[in-house]
Amino acid sequence: MKNFHLPLPEQTYTALRAEAERTGVPATTLAREAVDCWLRQQRRQARHDAIAVFAAEMAGTHLDLDADLESAGIEHLVKTGKATR
Repeated sequence: MKNFHLPLPEQTYTALRAEAERTGVPATTLAREAVDCWLRQQRRQARHDAIAVFAAEMAGTHLDLDADLESAGIEHLVKTGKATR
């Protein structure tokens, strides 16, 4: 484990300390979990963005989605009533 000095604005520091006291979890643990969560979100977003770029670049090429597969996917979504994001 490595140490990292992180100056925080007073309001953030106070809120972190209050949450640590409320939950009985050390503030360093809460901060570490928050940073880990943010980094996971960043990786997911970067992966999503890369897939979106690839899909846009490949649209209309031989690597584009198969028309039969696309139809089957749409049919499945209609049948199950699952909405898109």
